[in-house]
Amino acid sequence: MSYEFLVASAIGVLVAGGIYLALRARTFQVVLGLTLISYAVNLFLFASGRLVLNRPPIWDKSVAEYTDPLPQALVLTAIVITFGMTAFVVILALRSFLETGSDHVDGDTVPCDAQDGLADGEGAEP
Repeated sequence: MSYEFLVASAIGVLVAGGIYLALRARTFQVVLGLTLISYAVNLFLFASGRLVLNRPPIWDKSVAEYTDPLPQALVLTAIVITFGMTAFVVILALRSFLETGSDHVDGDTVPCDAQDGLADGEGAEP
């Protein structure tokens, strides 16, 4: 198995998991899905600079071949942007929960027991 196939598979799994979680009905799962998608984008950006092993990222007169440092800089910038975006979305989700009393994305107010499948006494202890 090649290194490129492993990285492509990891990107695919992260995107699939991110899309699955982003389509859920609860805000925390949506935030996790968006975070997984951003991790997949970071990995894609990093892999876009060619996967070169055992090469320095900085050019020097004594080095004949080196790794392109631009994708590494893009990934570091994307990590900072992702952190800020995730913090902002978590604060929006918390504010929405505190104002509506529900953590559903569609805005429906559902009691907490009904969200977890314990409505009408199903699975609840007497």
